[in-house]
Amino acid sequence: MDSAPEGSAPRKGKGLALHWQILLGLLLGAVFGVLAAHFGFSSFVLVWIKPVGDLFFRLLKVVAIPLVVATLVVGAASLGDLKKIGRIGGRTLVLYLATTALAITIGLLVVNLFGPGRNLDPSLRAALLKSYGGALESRRAVAGSLRPLDQLVRIVPDNFFGALARPEMIQVVFFSLLLGVALTRIRSDRARPVVAFFEGLSDAVIAMVQGIMKIAPYGVFALIAAVIADLGKDSSQAVSLLEVLAGYMGCVVLGLALHMALVYTPLIRFLARIPLGRFYRALAPAQLLAFSSSSSGATLPVTMECVEEGLGVDREISSFVLPLGATVNMDGTALYQGVAAVFIANVYGMHLGLQDMLTIVLTATLASIGTAAVPGVGIVMLIVVLQQIHVPPEGIALILGVDRPLDMCRTVLNVTGDATVCASVARAEGAIQGEAANPM
Repeated sequence: MDSAPEGSAPRKGKGLALHWQILLGLLLGAVFGVLAAHFGFSSFVLVWIKPVGDLFFRLLKVVAIPLVVATLVVGAASLGDLKKIGRIGGRTLVLYLATTALAITIGLLVVNLFGPGRNLDPSLRAALLKSYGGALESRRAVAGSLRPLDQLVRIVPDNFFGALARPEMIQVVFFSLLLGVALTRIRSDRARPVVAFFEGLSDAVIAMVQGIMKIAPYGVFALIAAVIADLGKDSSQAVSLLEVLAGYMGCVVLGLALHMALVYTPLIRFLARIPLGRFYRALAPAQLLAFSSSSSGATLPVTMECVEEGLGVDREISSFVLPLGATVNMDGTALYQGVAAVFIANVYGMHLGLQDMLTIVLTATLASIGTAAVPGVGIVMLIVVLQQIHVPPEGIALILGVDRPLDMCRTVLNVTGDATVCASVARAEGAIQGEAANPM
């Protein structure tokens, strides 16, 4: 996903890049936590260090709702062009939503197959439950009171402001999409100021997220140090926690690779009908930039050039499909959210049933629509998913430190997915020129 606003170049400056700072914060926090547990100053960490992590976490939570509302209203309102372009818009939207749902499904299959966190040491799980047991029990009670179709009914809010206050994020998502679509049905002179307001709100919240992420290394240091220090003097528990995190990272990377092979490859071969070698050679510059910058927004101009010059896609198609993809197509992000949600549930010893899995697919698909191309937003959207399946969002502290390298990998999938759908739509419209014009 994300280290610069959409359409801007990645920032360069002195010192370490943000992702290296976060990794350094993770490593130093782990070491500091082990030392605190071993030498007996864990209480100092919990009293004076942990609040820094809590502050960082609360800052991420406070921007979640305004970010969801603003980006989804603007994203849905932009789909008004579907009336004018008909088939192109319909094909694009169907492919984007279908590939996103498949990405989450693949992620869920992988994480349930390997079960990272499921066999966590009982004493380590007990220590984690002690930290967040109250929140866990309250969420379990809510989950147990729900009937099978209650989740479907609860998608529609009876009071939007009540949904904001609780918060019921799936209801916020639903209303925001409904408002965005409604704006396409009224006179443009009436809709334009409303859309402009939400665009301004979106830009402001994105600026807030960028500011919050400047303290991410310190927040990660504090969160990891507190978690490890609170485990007690047994340093083997800290090692066990890091081993579990390695299993989680492996599941995310494996899921991304499977989605590339099982979903994108057939689309490229049978819908876009472009040789795989030609496709990936043409897209390589965009993929490399996506990996190095971790910004799908900053990569967009390069992606458009690769698709138009390397694959021969008409600008009329690429100028609509690719920018729309930067808004509604976040396959890598959605897959990661599914894996992360199940992993955190496993760590807490919570069993997720079929209804929970379907909720993850629905919520992560909707939450990925309009996800902004800035660092930290994937974590914010993960809070949305966790709240819907009643898993304590505080568990994000366990994975935050390893999020950035995974972000780099999933950004490559996001950009590849945008180009795949663009080429597929262009082939269906007969809008591919040059060497790629003759289907394979």
